[in-house]
Amino acid sequence: MRYARDILAKKGHQVASAYTDQTVLDAAKLMNDRRIGCLVVTRGETVVGIFSERDILTRVVAEQRDPATTKVGEVMTTPCVVVTPDTELEQCQAIMSEKRIRHLPVVDEGRLVGIISSGDIMASQKVELEAAVQMLHEYIYGDAPGVSGS
Repeated sequence: MRYARDILAKKGHQVASAYTDQTVLDAAKLMNDRRIGCLVVTRGETVVGIFSERDILTRVVAEQRDPATTKVGEVMTTPCVVVTPDTELEQCQAIMSEKRIRHLPVVDEGRLVGIISSGDIMASQKVELEAAVQMLHEYIYGDAPGVSGS
């Protein structure tokens, strides 16, 4: 079984975050600079929400709010769904599908320790599938791909 902690071990524990009193404009600039789709909104080390591209579109642009004066805390998604490092990736995937979300903050004992995305899970599955294909190829042909069996 694979867990959220396995993805964090490979990608790291860095998380881009925002604060409730930060402007949407500043948060959007940070997201653009880092080329990411969301920010975890924190109060200290506690997760209080998540601010995503979808929030910008539905709660700022569509409602014709001024991003320079609107605060992240006014338009973030809250409560925020979180998982622990011990959450199985299959369960993470099910949560993402059910809630129609792409990012899950990872919290350990109430403290933010990372974030995983649907892309992270797909990349992890790709590596696992490639290893299975390699193993089956070796089983069937008795050698590694590209190596002649003479």
